[in-house]
Amino acid sequence: MPRLALYAIAVCVLAVAAAVISFVQGSWLLGIVWVLLVGLSSNMAWYYVRRQRVNAQAAQGA
Repeated sequence: MPRLALYAIAVCVLAVAAAVISFVQGSWLLGIVWVLLVGLSSNMAWYYVRRQRVNAQAAQGA
């Protein structure tokens, strides 16, 4: 797995924890910001994983 994908997954996990804490403490606006960051970081992780797969398939075909 690419290093950037692992970093994005780590950010995703930490942002989920921060969102849960924010919602529990009653800070809805900050919780929503954390949820948006979760979505962004998970999309980045999927992008890097898919990019590696495509590059690996292209290297096999060449």
